[in-house]
Amino acid sequence: MKFIYDKDSTPINGDEINNLIPSHIRTQDELNMWEQNNILLAEQKLFKGKRNIVLSVDFIQKTHKMMFSDTWKWAGKFRQTNMNIGIDWIRIPTELKMLCEDVEFQREQQSFPIDEIAVRFSHRLVAIHPFTNGNGRCSRLIADLLMVKAGLSRFTWGSKNLTDMSETRTKYINALREADNYNILPLLEFAKS
Repeated sequence: MKFIYDKDSTPINGDEINNLIPSHIRTQDELNMWEQNNILLAEQKLFKGKRNIVLSVDFIQKTHKMMFSDTWKWAGKFRQTNMNIGIDWIRIPTELKMLCEDVEFQREQQSFPIDEIAVRFSHRLVAIHPFTNGNGRCSRLIADLLMVKAGLSRFTWGSKNLTDMSETRTKYINALREADNYNILPLLEFAKS
């Protein structure tokens, strides 16, 4: 089994591939489709009814697990190695706790509009990169949940699949890089595009 990644993706190594649950997957496209179906099931559960979202480390882990539990044995578990992106793996729980506390404070104090709070959350979660894979998808889903909890519509995130290599994915990566340099506006605009 060989997967092809663009330069901005987090490659899955051989040990991690051994934790793939479905045995029939042989290609990147098959994996992407399987993961997407798993994510759609998680979305149905998460967006069903008026769910009260208490942003916490546990909630982030449970969301990731719901999204990838039929795909990866490591779903919802923090990575235990350093990767080409993200903070040192040992700091993940502490940084996530600070992120959740910061977002709750921003929401209570209305430090920013809720759409900006949600996008800032998404960016920081991707920068922390707590999981082996699926960090961007998890961060965007939780950002959407924050929007819906506030009575607003979900973001459109470029209205395209961001997993596949495309012009839309390139715009997303560029917007993330701008946010890395403290310019959140391109990522906020992308989320609404």
